[in-house]
Amino acid sequence: MSEWIENAKQAAAAARDYCGTVRLRVLERVAPAGTVDAALVTREQHAVHGFAWIAATLAALEATADWAGRARANGDFGAAEELTLRIGFGEYLAQLVSGVPMSAGEIVRPVSLGTVREAAALAEDPAVRRFLEHGNTPETRAVLAALLADGARPDERLGDETLDLVRAQFRAFTADRITPHAHRWHLADALIPAEVIAEMAELGVFGVCIAEEHGGLGLGKLAMSVVSEELSRGWICAGSLGTRSEIAGELIGENGTGEQKARWLPRIADGSVLPTAVFTEPDTGSDLASVRTRARRQADGSWRVDGAKTWITHAGRADLMTLIARTDPDAPGYRGLSMFLAAKTRGSEAEPFPDPGIDGSEIEVLGYRGMKEYALGFDGFEIAADGLLGNAEGQGFKQLMRTFEGARIQTAARAVGVAWNAFDLALDYAMGRRQFGEPLTAFPRVADKLALMAAETVMARELTYFAARAKDRGARCDIEAGMAKLLAARTAWSAADNAVQVHGGNGYALEYPVSRVLCDARILNIFEGAAEIQAQVIARGLLAAQAAPRETGKMRESA
Repeated sequence: MSEWIENAKQAAAAARDYCGTVRLRVLERVAPAGTVDAALVTREQHAVHGFAWIAATLAALEATADWAGRARANGDFGAAEELTLRIGFGEYLAQLVSGVPMSAGEIVRPVSLGTVREAAALAEDPAVRRFLEHGNTPETRAVLAALLADGARPDERLGDETLDLVRAQFRAFTADRITPHAHRWHLADALIPAEVIAEMAELGVFGVCIAEEHGGLGLGKLAMSVVSEELSRGWICAGSLGTRSEIAGELIGENGTGEQKARWLPRIADGSVLPTAVFTEPDTGSDLASVRTRARRQADGSWRVDGAKTWITHAGRADLMTLIARTDPDAPGYRGLSMFLAAKTRGSEAEPFPDPGIDGSEIEVLGYRGMKEYALGFDGFEIAADGLLGNAEGQGFKQLMRTFEGARIQTAARAVGVAWNAFDLALDYAMGRRQFGEPLTAFPRVADKLALMAAETVMARELTYFAARAKDRGARCDIEAGMAKLLAARTAWSAADNAVQVHGGNGYALEYPVSRVLCDARILNIFEGAAEIQAQVIARGLLAAQAAPRETGKMRESA
């Protein structure tokens, strides 16, 4: 068994060399004079984004090889782990050699990158060839699917007793308080009940990463990933309840004044204050430099806000808005933006926005329904004089950028949870449904789906954990976080789509929970940075490091 781990390390090294070649080919197109040209990056988006996807695939391979090594060291590398490694490596190496899917209809192939010969050489590397021929095969998929049907699961222990206990606690809570009710809440388009939120607060969901001195658990991003994954395994909305607290907690913890920290962090941690993030505007999307909402300082020191925001999650129920607005209309782009901590009155179903100067209209959505989305209008809404984050005007964009690593890691963890939810539903249905006298798991095309769903979800999970560990070490991990979000979102959508297919016609029926999972999974490629934006950010970061190329994705202790 162990020889497959050594093969994985060798194959990952060969893939890393290939990724380096792809980077050079892309640089030839977008930096002919030695400096990356933004116009050429736009013109060459297919190749540029393809490079990002290839780098993310490499990162997943290395994270999975590291997982296998840890499992072996702990005596947990058994048949399920070996098959997961073989199938996952076999599939992703085959994608590198022949074409990596960026979406259902967009595949980046070696011919479009000018690396046909290099891809062929990668395929002939002995370690890679072994995975291509004996990794992801009908036989390995059938054996793994049978093990999964018998209750086996690839190793998920983290080598930390506290984190393993956290997983067990939240898995039990989700099974008892979320999973049995999620589909009914979804169909009713209902908010998650307040009593469930209170129970989550008691478990520490909203203060996982808030320092103990401010009433939080102080456990870090890896713990946050585990909590988000387990809650999302029941319903993405349960996993997402902590997202806004995560963003607000990091914004205030990293940038707030002493008074702001003392006022807000303990109340966010204990769930008595529910925050919402108010960043996106109509027609701007990810282009924060174009934010037009204005905040003007008044004679008494307070701020008056006028403008429009959209896609604001859980806004009616929120007590605090982290709101970005333009305070200096003469400063171009990002420089005129400031971040505010804007207190608001928690609304009700009948009156979601009771405060003067703010109004909202609900945006009806396919899925992700448990908190509701709103378009907000501000017309003279007042923010107290002490509401400017850190009492620092013009720093809003910089303050916000620092939170994106954590937010994208958390989103990747939610995607992993959704993928597991899809897998759980597909396996349960396939085991209980019989066709032609056999359970669905006996049919190879169904077994294929289940095996690959499990393998890909493990790979996305391990890449997410790798990014979280880097963040917990204090390392810059914007690229790793982006890769985790990019890959995990694709994995969740693929798993949900395949789970519906396993259900057949019943998968299209609203009464079956898998229909909800499909709708929920679709949003993951869009929020917290659409896949295209994510690929752009990853590629620009990797391509810009020309003097000292950054080995992003390589499992390195110095990260």
